[in-house]
Amino acid sequence: MSTKKYAVLIYPNFSLQEITCLTSCLTVWFEEKIDIIASEKKLYTSEDGFSVMPDKTVDEAMLSDYECLILPGTIYPLVPLFDEKLIDFLRKGKNADTLIAAISSSPILLSKAGLLEGKDFTSGYFMQMADTFSFVDKTHFVHKPVVEDGSVITGIGMFFREFAQAVLNRLGYDVGEHFMDFKGSDFSEEELTFYWTDDEYKEFLEELKEYTET
Repeated sequence: MSTKKYAVLIYPNFSLQEITCLTSCLTVWFEEKIDIIASEKKLYTSEDGFSVMPDKTVDEAMLSDYECLILPGTIYPLVPLFDEKLIDFLRKGKNADTLIAAISSSPILLSKAGLLEGKDFTSGYFMQMADTFSFVDKTHFVHKPVVEDGSVITGIGMFFREFAQAVLNRLGYDVGEHFMDFKGSDFSEEELTFYWTDDEYKEFLEELKEYTET
């Protein structure tokens, strides 16, 4: 396990679906630990009804401690957008050597925090949002699935796979050229039949004893 540190910033009605392709790879494939950060130490409910308790508040966390900060989208972006504690936390990213990865509506939080000044970006929010807030620099809005510019990666929510691949590649993980884009018909019966190694099977049998022996 590496010493790299990662974090996800959450807020009310955040989208798990947009980031779990990325976070599950970090934790399951590469055995990384992810801190969950929020404005308050309370339960936050995702847009699909999952309750999550943050590990740290924005007052307790140091953005510069993390190699990457991941921001999910939310169907109610005004809540975090007017959360000054959260925006102040993001502003510290200007002076931190931290990769910021924001998907869907969350890039507007980066705009308010000044992290997109002079940077190309994309987002999944409605364009009237960009017209409403003067801090959004529409001249740098790029209508592509995923945009990388310096220390910021932004993506549109429907392209969560491509977003995850871009972030993982930037972090130095080898996920291959066809990251999670296979179809079932691409595989043979043999390729879809799975076996543990001998050592893994022995480990499973030892674990099984805890449930079967009295």
